Amino acid sequence: MSRDDLINTTRAILAKAGFDVSSALNLRSICFDIVARKDERLLIIKVLSNIDALSRDSAEEMKVLAEALHASPMLVGETSSSGPLETGTVYTRFKIPITSNETLADHLLEEVPPFIFAAPGGLYVRLDRDVLKEARESKGISLGTLAETAGVSRRTIQMYESGMGAMIDAAIRLEEFLCVPVIAPLDPFEYKGEKKPEDCEVHDGERTASNALNRLLDIGFAITPVSKSPFDAITRGSRTVILTGLGLEEGRLIQKAMVASEISRIAGRHSLIIVDKKRSSDNIDTTAVVTNEELNKIDDSDILTDLVLSRSTKK
Repeated sequence: MSRDDLINTTRAILAKAGFDVSSALNLRSICFDIVARKDERLLIIKVLSNIDALSRDSAEEMKVLAEALHASPMLVGETSSSGPLETGTVYTRFKIPITSNETLADHLLEEVPPFIFAAPGGLYVRLDRDVLKEARESKGISLGTLAETAGVSRRTIQMYESGMGAMIDAAIRLEEFLCVPVIAPLDPFEYKGEKKPEDCEVHDGERTASNALNRLLDIGFAITPVSKSPFDAITRGSRTVILTGLGLEEGRLIQKAMVASEISRIAGRHSLIIVDKKRSSDNIDTTAVVTNEELNKIDDSDILTDLVLSRSTKK
């Protein structure tokens, strides 16, 4: 299946499950292909035939975007260097969760969650540590007896009861012996962020390579520059987060603004393009357009925020 077909299949699954889904973001060298939201869950998704093609740089930027937008990054693929992705299994690369479209469809459309995750050494399952411990203690089973049944050490049983994953065979033996379901389902969208949004921002006294972004810093915004996104920075103020692009290439200006508009709508944010020359309209779709001349006259972040909000309504 071509990558375009894979992307469209992912989009169709998400849409059928009730997500508001972006169009395929057909821009070169960006770190994600789809943005989707359902209720409070915002997903930033990259789709690749071979998941090993996800570079560290792209993964790191996906995580930066996820932190800044309170989203979950994920990768959808077909194969890895080890072979086809198994249905019902969650993989990871650079700590970003990965599933196949089949696993995604089972989870979202059939309400059949994945139970297996891949980690160094093999395939594992997550145990419900509370159920496991309660079942063992209520039945008066010692750590040693349970360890012997599962074919592991006493220490390993203690670690299971503390939340450590288990090899599949050991988990099945535990369930059969205890006569209770101790294998817990997985959330393929679960992502534990490693940083706070402010950890990725340009800090006090630092500058970017862009005069416009430096001006935003000067008037009180926090800036997270990005290089593999359809915008150039995430601008954070006290009242809002703004996806910010620089209109340096006139030929791509409208395309970038339209993409930013779609992403900002789904993400529940606003978008801004900073340009050199005054245009006939103060917005492109729902992306506000502000000139460098206008920006240089603004000396407070709230003033620019109000201007962006007022221009973000499609006319």
